[in-house]
Amino acid sequence: MPTPLPLGLVQAAAFHHGDDSLEGFAGQVRGLARTHPAVRLFVFPELHVCGHRPDEDPEQVMNAAAQELDGPRGTTLASLARELGVWLVPGSVYERGEDGHVYNTAPVYSPEGKRIAEYRKVFPWRPYETTAAGDRFVVFDLEDHGRVGLSICYDAWFPEVTRQLAWQGADLVLNLVRTPTVDRAQELVLARANAIVNQVFMASVNAAPPDGVGRSVVVDPEGRVRAEAGPEPLIVVTDVLDLGETRRVRRHGTAGLTRVWDPFSDDQQPIDLPLYQGRIDPARWRRGPK
Repeated sequence: MPTPLPLGLVQAAAFHHGDDSLEGFAGQVRGLARTHPAVRLFVFPELHVCGHRPDEDPEQVMNAAAQELDGPRGTTLASLARELGVWLVPGSVYERGEDGHVYNTAPVYSPEGKRIAEYRKVFPWRPYETTAAGDRFVVFDLEDHGRVGLSICYDAWFPEVTRQLAWQGADLVLNLVRTPTVDRAQELVLARANAIVNQVFMASVNAAPPDGVGRSVVVDPEGRVRAEAGPEPLIVVTDVLDLGETRRVRRHGTAGLTRVWDPFSDDQQPIDLPLYQGRIDPARWRRGPK
């Protein structure tokens, strides 16, 4: 049985790119670890440690802030996770890839100080964002707790992303957000919708003003809002999640009725999906999350 997961979504303003951004972030995480000693997984918003100010050119900051994941910034983040003995998702960062392109990438660090996963945003918000697009979906195992998937902001608008992560076995999807615009209202609907149609926990952490409008949220696999922040400038949305709940819902159905991962009859034939030049294969669908 999975061990309950104490989760902390840190809704805060970004540390804008500069010489002291990592020092400031480290101080913030140390303080939060002291005031929230039970939290095992701290999650921060998109571009939390190297974002641009509202009056700065995002592309200029992007190129100035980009580093390899194993560069000085990554070394500091890994050491911080090890020092505090926590799982750490420090938000996304600008990554300089081996191909020379800059990606919007979410790294994950274990309590041992190892980077165990990294996800490049598949759907940059065009035309405003100019980072290169990632080409794969990422899940990782949170030892003793369950499996976690990663998405970044606009990814949540594309149902294929959360569906793929759930098919890969994610019990919880972390959506790292930096939304300062009025469509945060729609994102909250999407968080619930993605949770419902995939029977998965959704945790959407948005930046606080001036970088975002807050309203971070945790939703359970049946679409119920467990915790939600307002527009506070700094708040930790805490919850303790039993990630085994996803398996219960998938096995017995939402409200004990709807089993979206087993909708086919035994003799059902594959269904063409012209949009993807592919198909839904009932046998493959059933090899998804258990």
